[in-house]
Amino acid sequence: MSLMTIGKLSGATGVKVTTIRYYESIDLLDEPERSASGQRLYGAAAVERLGFIRHARDLGFPVSAIRELISLQVDPGRDCDLVDQIARRQLGEVRRRLTQLEALEAELKRMITAC
Repeated sequence: MSLMTIGKLSGATGVKVTTIRYYESIDLLDEPERSASGQRLYGAAAVERLGFIRHARDLGFPVSAIRELISLQVDPGRDCDLVDQIARRQLGEVRRRLTQLEALEAELKRMITAC
């Protein structure tokens, strides 16, 4: 994949340009390369990272949790106890959300059946 501008990255991922800049400012996205004219240039890694961030945000994960999850990807040599603690906490949150979604699904099915 060749490098792309922030506008093309936005189009490819569905994330607004201002949001991409915000993610850079809080270090969720690495500082991109720059063209000779100073334009930000992004590669495949940025597309993947931004896709992960967007998916996590769509699922309701706070930025702090996303930062922790990214840190697990970036630094696989981290202390296993810490990695385990972070991963277990996030897994618990995922399970909690699944339970809520299942309850919502049951309620929606009940509403459909009642009509």
